[in-house]
Amino acid sequence: MSLSDSLAVHAAIIFISPRFVQNSAGQFFSSGHTNNWAVLVCTSRFWFNYRHVANTLSVYRSVKRLGIPDSHIVLMLADDMACNHRNPKPATVFSHKNMELNVYGDDVEVDYRGYEVTVENFLRVLTGRLPPSTPRSKRLLSDDRSNILIYLTGHGGNGFLKFQDSEEISNVELADAFEQMWQKRRYNELLFIIDTCQGASMYERFYSPNIMALASSQVGEDSLSHQPDLAIGVHLMDRYTFYLLEFLEDIHPSSKTNMNDLFKVCPRSLCVSTPGHRTDLFLRNPESVLITDFFGSVRKVEITTEVLNLTHPIQRVEGSPVNGESHREVYSYVDQLPVSEIIHQKPKQKDWHPPDGFILGLWTLILLVFFKTYGIKHLKHIF
Repeated sequence: MSLSDSLAVHAAIIFISPRFVQNSAGQFFSSGHTNNWAVLVCTSRFWFNYRHVANTLSVYRSVKRLGIPDSHIVLMLADDMACNHRNPKPATVFSHKNMELNVYGDDVEVDYRGYEVTVENFLRVLTGRLPPSTPRSKRLLSDDRSNILIYLTGHGGNGFLKFQDSEEISNVELADAFEQMWQKRRYNELLFIIDTCQGASMYERFYSPNIMALASSQVGEDSLSHQPDLAIGVHLMDRYTFYLLEFLEDIHPSSKTNMNDLFKVCPRSLCVSTPGHRTDLFLRNPESVLITDFFGSVRKVEITTEVLNLTHPIQRVEGSPVNGESHREVYSYVDQLPVSEIIHQKPKQKDWHPPDGFILGLWTLILLVFFKTYGIKHLKHIF
């Protein structure tokens, strides 16, 4: 078969009714954005804050699955739990105690790590005030047509979030940074999510337009941890992000789920704390805002006003099908991370090992009993 015949076989025009095209196009461009970005930040160090790294990596894997590439994600991790010497399974970070979902994976691109995660660097990333030598991978190259997801997790209080246990960012500083972004036309719409104690206090001072904010707890409440793992001695995730991840696993790139569904992701009966949200600065109705407007990525499409009934086989303009038969392939979305299937599985039974110090304590008990019975002069019969 010649090259022209081959091209003819694969060339097809899809006809869609004008009304369907108009409705679909209107919904597709309703948000007014042309690209998506994500800034995901874990602000905590030390092994006992393992869950904060797992929180951030879980959101990272979800937005990648839904289409946002690494080139449009700024990932900031204050500590490297995967390579921590206390990690019994090196190069892994798990978000569930059944140890089947490694959210670290083999394709994680961390842009800021360790002591690079500071308040100054975070604000510089948001506002674009970075040195000229900063590589593109560490920059937020957004514009006035960008929808941006900003996710923060760590330890916080009323009006502040700690970075590295050595400094903190206040809600006023964060609000002013978002205003700079708006003035410099660095975003179209912005979704802010924070999982920390008294998280709602961090969005109280926002005053810039087109910002929607969510928090894991109200002022005066703690944001609680989830999934304790006795093998490594820490909790694996925080409650709010755990149920957020479970919710996102049911989302696919063409999903019609909206923000009102996201507001219900973790009720008080599950989170123990009271999640909050703020929408008064956002211009659109949250019911009309799709989850994929922020967690997904805009895909380039071509729209035609020609008509085609999609319930029938595709009509080819020229050429004939191979072997005189029409071939139709059925495509469907496949979950990259099957969290919805494994999230409720029972942990595997692990081999029992004596706890640290058990053998030493047993020998000590034997020696004490021996001394009490025979005295120290018979010690030579043991060794």
